[in-house]
Amino acid sequence: MVVMRGKTAVTLFCGTTDSRHFDDLPPKELPSKPVIFDEFGKEITGVAGPYNEGGEIKLICSVDGGNPIPRVQWLQAETVLATLGAGEAQPSSSRALTLVIANATRAHLSSVYTCTADNTMLSTPQRASVRIDLYLRPLSVEIVSREQPLSVGRRAELWCKSTGARPPATITWWLGGKQLNSVTKQRDLENRNETQSLLQWTPLKEQNGQVLTCRAEHEKFNKSTIESKLPLNIYYVPEARMHLGANVNPNDIEEGDDVYFGCDVDANPPAYKVVWEHNGVLLQHNAANGVILTGNTNLALRNVSRHQAGLYTCTASNVEGDGKSPPLRMQVVYRPLCHSREIKLIGAALQEPSSVECQVDAFPPPDTFEWTLNNSAGSIKVDAERFTVHAKDGRSVLTYTPVSDVDYGTLSCRATNLAGQQVSPCVYTLLPATRPDSPANCTVYNLTDDSLDLTCLSGYEGGLPCTYIAEVWANEGLVVNSTNSLTVWNLRRLGANRHLRIVVYAANIRGRSEHVTFTVETAPRLSPRTDAQEAWEVNWAVGGVLGAALTVAIILCLALIATRLRHSSNYEVTMQSSKNQKTPLQKRTSPDDCNPDLIPLSKDTDCPKPPEYSEVVSKAEVKNSSSNNSVARTQSPNTPPAQKNELQNDRSSNGGVRSHREVVTTRTPLLAAHQESCV
Repeated sequence: MVVMRGKTAVTLFCGTTDSRHFDDLPPKELPSKPVIFDEFGKEITGVAGPYNEGGEIKLICSVDGGNPIPRVQWLQAETVLATLGAGEAQPSSSRALTLVIANATRAHLSSVYTCTADNTMLSTPQRASVRIDLYLRPLSVEIVSREQPLSVGRRAELWCKSTGARPPATITWWLGGKQLNSVTKQRDLENRNETQSLLQWTPLKEQNGQVLTCRAEHEKFNKSTIESKLPLNIYYVPEARMHLGANVNPNDIEEGDDVYFGCDVDANPPAYKVVWEHNGVLLQHNAANGVILTGNTNLALRNVSRHQAGLYTCTASNVEGDGKSPPLRMQVVYRPLCHSREIKLIGAALQEPSSVECQVDAFPPPDTFEWTLNNSAGSIKVDAERFTVHAKDGRSVLTYTPVSDVDYGTLSCRATNLAGQQVSPCVYTLLPATRPDSPANCTVYNLTDDSLDLTCLSGYEGGLPCTYIAEVWANEGLVVNSTNSLTVWNLRRLGANRHLRIVVYAANIRGRSEHVTFTVETAPRLSPRTDAQEAWEVNWAVGGVLGAALTVAIILCLALIATRLRHSSNYEVTMQSSKNQKTPLQKRTSPDDCNPDLIPLSKDTDCPKPPEYSEVVSKAEVKNSSSNNSVARTQSPNTPPAQKNELQNDRSSNGGVRSHREVVTTRTPLLAAHQESCV
């Protein structure tokens, strides 16, 4: 008899057999589980190898026992690679079958080879499997993130990817024949047989144009190194340097000469503009004034003057930034000139020495000075013993003592340097020293409750150093006294809402000038708000917000109550009677007498009294009814079979289940209010 169980056919024999027939058969024995060895006789379990790519793989499968003699096979998936048949006798009871793969390729990686042994169709063959592990050479290497151009001083990140190596290849970075000492991170992606290396590196200017090399190699293979090269294009800020023209002597530039400048620029990418500055002021092309810009790197000055002496720079710009050259000083040789063109008035008292200083501008600095006194008696040259010369500062100081009124007049000073003698002398007028004139045209501004600013025009100072005084007086006395070397005062702490009198005058060693007096009145001070006022304002603000919120809440509550009253009047409430019958409550004709929201004034009202809520809930049951106001209940998992049939009949008779909200209103004797419950 054959019995089908799933997809397996099982044959059962029923009947009598001759036991002597089975006794004559030899005993059956299954072979042992195969054991796999490598070429060195080491047992392999799970993984064989690792072997080198291109090398030989040798696997030996050994099987012991088995009666009849088992058949041994090597399989890859369902493909038979080698077979040792049962008729092939071997000297011992152990049978061995060798599998040899002469040239291992990448296709053999992770391949599974199975050795089987079987000697009967009635039993599953004995099996043992191994998976091949291989060392693989790198197939390719590539600098994948070719971030170009790079910038000097800016940290760059470059990725190099090597594929094909197993285990991951060793990746190194080389530049100019030297290995970079930068930090390198490796990321191994086993599933994709890929290795990535990150180079974090700060380029230098001198590395521009060199070749960056990414090298991948495998330590298990000789001559497996492969490389990827990247020529570097490194951007850097321009470097500029100025120089004078070849025929210009920097120590012999005189007024009226022509001067030429050049600007050497080293930049990558090339500079798109070059600008010139003189003492920090930008120079523009102006041929009429003798400033000529030719190209980006040449400047010509025609007919130079002493005002064009000073520091010159050139600035080159590219996308990396601006590079300014070190300043180049140009000196123009010219005769001495007075530092100040004004004729100074100097007060000198009789029989008292006075110092007169002559300051000139010249290049080179002057080495000699001459002083001359012009008065009613004529022109007198001052002896060199009466004045000193400070060549480095370009000045001379004359000490002069008037003896009589004849000694007053005009002093003149001339200096001489390598370019020649000063053409126009510096002139000083000697006058008898007197008291200063009083200040005039005084103006008050920035007047506040406690301060003001004051300025006046100064008069003749009497030919001597002078100081200016401002006094502020109030009824009780002096408030502020301020002395300044200029006719400008900042008067503070005057007090608010006060009538003040201001007195201004000048003074020197000869005495004081006449007083200038005027009055001002400071503004009243605004009183600050007290803490009580601030608290009152805060309380009003908080109260207003809370009142508005309470008003909104009351309106919402009234609207909700009105909505519920409107909906409750449209429903008929079905109550459960004591005899399990549903008695509909009639709508009340007098909403004022029977309204559940109102407390009745009389106890004799004919309104029907609703039952207690607990009684309605405990006695509520669902029965078959044709009333349109009955509530159909859904079938729950615990509904009895009989009740299920009733529910099904109810559905069939009514044509479907209709949902209805039953509103039960109860009244408590204490609160005289109602509660609604949706059942």
